[in-house]
Amino acid sequence: MTERLYYLDSHIKSFEARVLACEEKKGAFEVILDKTAFFPEGGGQLGDVGFIGGVRVTDTRERSEDVVHFCESPLTVGETVKCELDWDIRFCRMQNHSGEHIISGIVHAMFGYDNVGFHMGSEDITVDYNGYIEPQDLRKIEARANRAVCENLDIRADFPSAEELETLFYRSKLELTENVRIVTVGDGLDVCACCAPHVKKTGEIGIIKLLDAIHYKGGIRIHLLCGFDALRDYHKRYEQVKTLANSLSVKQDEACEAVERRLDEFAQLRFKYTKLKNELLDSKIAAIAPTEGNVCIFEDEGDYELLRKLADAVADRCGGICAVFGDNGHGYNYVMVSRHVDLRAASKQINSALSGRGGGSPAMIQGMASCDRETAEKYFSEV
Repeated sequence: MTERLYYLDSHIKSFEARVLACEEKKGAFEVILDKTAFFPEGGGQLGDVGFIGGVRVTDTRERSEDVVHFCESPLTVGETVKCELDWDIRFCRMQNHSGEHIISGIVHAMFGYDNVGFHMGSEDITVDYNGYIEPQDLRKIEARANRAVCENLDIRADFPSAEELETLFYRSKLELTENVRIVTVGDGLDVCACCAPHVKKTGEIGIIKLLDAIHYKGGIRIHLLCGFDALRDYHKRYEQVKTLANSLSVKQDEACEAVERRLDEFAQLRFKYTKLKNELLDSKIAAIAPTEGNVCIFEDEGDYELLRKLADAVADRCGGICAVFGDNGHGYNYVMVSRHVDLRAASKQINSALSGRGGGSPAMIQGMASCDRETAEKYFSEV
């Protein structure tokens, strides 16, 4: 049985321990120590990483009463080794997890909603609640949570007796009866069953920032970050706004309005462009003389919608196939329409001649061709 030092002190960064077992499995070495401050994956928090005897630990998980450390190299059984957590990673996880407890405690107090899902991902934290919260209430929750950080409240972790548990009101997603670890923030801002290590004071958390919220399974999913992770996220967003503002030649607090203006201008230009493109298309169609044979047309654009409109209109003016090709940068997109030829039946021969692929209905086929323009024009002038 591994002694769990993280229950005694969540801020242990290094320690010495004796190697009890080391077994290679699936390319990793599973190491068990007589004691450890490495937290195994649990309660929504990932397992710790770091070093044992200079060997990299890539993950930590619980197995029965032992804690298994997944190492990149073997360690000698019976040897006493120095162990070091990757403290930057562990501390950020504690900041985020403790911040989530504060948010969940406030949500429960304000609305009575339960935390029904918690995931600590690489980008942010997601927390699911079984009820919806309006945006203006989310801002109130965020403000109250950050006030709790400024108050620098104690965060305690205890193992109450069975008798004490019976009289204690606490949040929990499971029915627990023994060895229940209770994490308490302040004088009851939050009381929750949790196996993970936490910071000792709310002031260690730093800023608590709610990033986003969406409707989820009849309730709400909140995305949030705390502490150094929130600071890194702020730096990233600040640089994005700064770059955007510079590119638009406006102040940073004017970037949104500038983007809206540009989008409006773009919409107007797109409307004019579409109008002109349709007028040009009409003039091209009018310029094509009726013929009993095939028509082969080449366009600078490979847009299928444009090719279909042109092919369909010109097909009424020819007695064979109207084949329209559009440059796609590495060949041609094509659309072919005919009122007289079964194009589905002819598609295999056409694609073979044009080094292409595609298909469709008897009246229209579309696809791509990798032949040159001269080959396509010669084919449709001869068939």
